[in-house]
Amino acid sequence: MTAADTRRILAFMKTRTRILWAIVAVAVVVGSMLVYDPVRRLVHVLNLFETPEIDVNFRTMDTQLASRTVPKSPAPWTFQRTARPLPINYSWQGKDLPVQAFIDKTNTTGLIVVRDDTILYENYFRGNTETSRAIAWSVSKSLLSALFGIAVGQGKITSLDDPVAQYVPELRDSGYGLVRLKDVLQMSSGITFNEDYGDFNSDINAMGRYFALDLPLANFVAGLKNGRKPGTFNHYVSMDTQVLGMVLTKATGRTLTALTEEQLWKPLGMEADAAWLIDGAGMEAAFGGFNAVLRDYARFGRLYLHQGNWNGVQVVPADWVKASVTPDAPHLMPGKRDSSSWVLGYGYQWWVPEGDQSDFLAIGIYGQAIYVSPATGIVIARTAAYQDYNKDGDDMELQSIEFFRSLAAQMK
Repeated sequence: MTAADTRRILAFMKTRTRILWAIVAVAVVVGSMLVYDPVRRLVHVLNLFETPEIDVNFRTMDTQLASRTVPKSPAPWTFQRTARPLPINYSWQGKDLPVQAFIDKTNTTGLIVVRDDTILYENYFRGNTETSRAIAWSVSKSLLSALFGIAVGQGKITSLDDPVAQYVPELRDSGYGLVRLKDVLQMSSGITFNEDYGDFNSDINAMGRYFALDLPLANFVAGLKNGRKPGTFNHYVSMDTQVLGMVLTKATGRTLTALTEEQLWKPLGMEADAAWLIDGAGMEAAFGGFNAVLRDYARFGRLYLHQGNWNGVQVVPADWVKASVTPDAPHLMPGKRDSSSWVLGYGYQWWVPEGDQSDFLAIGIYGQAIYVSPATGIVIARTAAYQDYNKDGDDMELQSIEFFRSLAAQMK
């Protein structure tokens, strides 16, 4: 071998080494791209409730995580306006407390008070505006209930006595397989589930991390098991609503996004695009992933104020609306009871407070709410980012009901 031959061999080996390193570099870059989005989602979810980012997070969820747009109505329905100041005080546990102090304490980001078709009060705080798409969290459950009731009225779902597996066969071997749809609607599925947001190891937080990693929620749901006899105990399980979403998509052959657009957003003349968060399989996060502007939440509340009728058109069957806000078994009645984990009554994904005021509401974690008072004709929608939710969130929500009741009584 000559010196020239040696130089050619060394040059070839050097070139091959550069090519191999280039291949490795490309592989690293491609690999990073493949894992970046799930990692970014996970980091975002883990910091979702941290201050001071919580306000921004709650109004940008549909841009931070994968989502599907619900287009606004081509013919928006407009509220009338009669400006009214909020009352000075509200009543809580026998005391008159300042309204503005409660708004500040609960980190309210948006508050609107509507009497039938007229906005009496509307204001935004902490950086939110009238165009902010705020996440509904579990207020989404009540919206899902409306879609479910429409499907029942159309005969897409034949009976609430049907078992889950009749519509979602892949859940046949899960804890949900033989549970009646009605028991799932009433948060009485009997599924073992820890909904404590303050416990890092709780089921709800494990689900959140699962969702953040872009994994299909159907797989998470399939692993849940029964702990009680269905239909006997009111225990709040967010995955009950996820199962209802799965049933609805199977029964109708439509996505929740399409159903929301066709059956609610267009008929109600919603003014702004909304969005559903979606998982890695493209399924909407039915349990709490809806995002919309405050006035559109108020429009949805107005629909229920009128028993599902929108300006002469029956959008949601009236009997469904009535059943949705009427507890019909001892474990669902409002008040402290051994057969429930909380004092509020429960219908079909709507909460019913104690008392004879006929009011009801949708509740989402960290202060989201749509309150409906048929007796006064008042609807109140609130978005919030209550930073002490894991410390006293239940008490805050009970106090919020009295806050809403006071506003309704004084502004009717």
